[in-house]
Amino acid sequence: MNTDNRDIQNIVIVGGGTAGWMTAAALTATLGKGGLNVTLIESEAIGTVGVGEATLPHIRFFNQKLGIDEATLMRETKATYKLGIEFKDWGKIGDSYIHPFGDFGFDINRVPFHHYVSRAAKLGQNTHLDSYSLPVMAARHGKFQPPHPDPNNVLSTFGYAYQFDAGLYAQYLRKFSEARGLTRQEGRVVQTNINSETGFIDSVTLENGQDIAGDFFIDCSGFRGLLIKDALGVGYRDWTNYLPCNRAVTAACEHIGPSLPYTTATAKASGWQWRIPLQHRTGNGYVYCSDFISDDEAANTLMADLEGPARTDPKMLRFTTGQRDKCWEKNCVAVGLSGGFLEPLESTGLYLIQEAITNFIELFPTKDCDAVDRDEYNRIMDISFERVRDFLLLHYVATTRDDSPFWNHCRTMEIPDSLQYKMDLFRSSGRVVTYEIGAFKDPSWLAVYYGQNIVPQGYNPLTDLMPDTVLAGQLAQTASTVDNAVGTMQNHGDYIKHHVLRSAAMDA
Repeated sequence: MNTDNRDIQNIVIVGGGTAGWMTAAALTATLGKGGLNVTLIESEAIGTVGVGEATLPHIRFFNQKLGIDEATLMRETKATYKLGIEFKDWGKIGDSYIHPFGDFGFDINRVPFHHYVSRAAKLGQNTHLDSYSLPVMAARHGKFQPPHPDPNNVLSTFGYAYQFDAGLYAQYLRKFSEARGLTRQEGRVVQTNINSETGFIDSVTLENGQDIAGDFFIDCSGFRGLLIKDALGVGYRDWTNYLPCNRAVTAACEHIGPSLPYTTATAKASGWQWRIPLQHRTGNGYVYCSDFISDDEAANTLMADLEGPARTDPKMLRFTTGQRDKCWEKNCVAVGLSGGFLEPLESTGLYLIQEAITNFIELFPTKDCDAVDRDEYNRIMDISFERVRDFLLLHYVATTRDDSPFWNHCRTMEIPDSLQYKMDLFRSSGRVVTYEIGAFKDPSWLAVYYGQNIVPQGYNPLTDLMPDTVLAGQLAQTASTVDNAVGTMQNHGDYIKHHVLRSAAMDA
């Protein structure tokens, strides 16, 4: 190991849960061989939020970098596959669309496919964007198989994520991290000791009086923000003016019916309700704004909508949507809820944790934590949070619902200029604002725009180079190609049984 005394040798993670153990796993797997010592402090007496059970495709690449076997992970976390998210009653009551993890059609002459669909609609042809998306059609038919390795095959035009038990995921990563040398310290942090000269954190003190020193500290203490907020005094940007929901009630129930490869988010009178099917149960939650509904009424609404007998009592969670003013301050990075919270409408909780960890490793500092590195980290995390915020906000403002005070409020909310520009550009010409940093690319925005009835007035004029009859034939052929490919895929539940559980049993 390099003996340069500027090198970080000891990292202390305060807090466990999904954020803490994802951080621990990434650090021990990628940096542990270099001699880095990682200590995680958590208390069994402190509970975790643990409501997130649905993910984005990015989690697959996080696990792959750690060397985690997918079949083993799915067995350990009771996971199912996820091709997208179904949204019901968002644009108006009775609507249903799926935000897929994959493309809509194929670019033609370097023009995005949806422009040809828009042109066909202007010509009076009966078209629906869903017909050209393999993950949408596969999800609707309850099908799944991994993407084909040939990029020219329609079966390669999608990604997938997982629906798993977040608590079991944290347990799995704990075993993974401890096997790679991590030290877990049981205890509650009662004091943070700040260096009077540098303002950096020197150590934390546990309730038993033990001091644990470190060169760098990662705050995974959840909403409490023990280090980033209480010790370092970093403020919080309250975004409830954009995302007004501030509470959630959750419960698990027996799984009823076929195994479906997607999460469902159903708009309700004062918020929305999720359904996440796992192998052994279904996770449910009602996210709502307390200005429009009482806690008891929200809990009663959720419990009345369960598909099967309840397996847990309702659990309440209060939160303030927003982001920490700085996710990295001094020698401390906030990961997870301590760094910010955006409601789980698009399953972004673990994605933002992953972004925080990945960016920290890429900008891994020396002990002095150069201000330029901190500024760059904070810049990237600001962009990541704000772009997720805008995408979530789109769901609320792209609606014609006027059946409740909550939806009247959402429909008429002031929105940030960044989102207004995106919406105006799409309404005008069908063009989607693209950028490198951010969780959601063009297909995601298209799914919500079209799914919630934001229809562009124009389209790329280069599509006019294709004759009308050729256009109709091209769209019909693409829909047929997707339909035929879906017909070759396996039933989602059968795939899990034959390729996940069977392989796990053979390895046992």
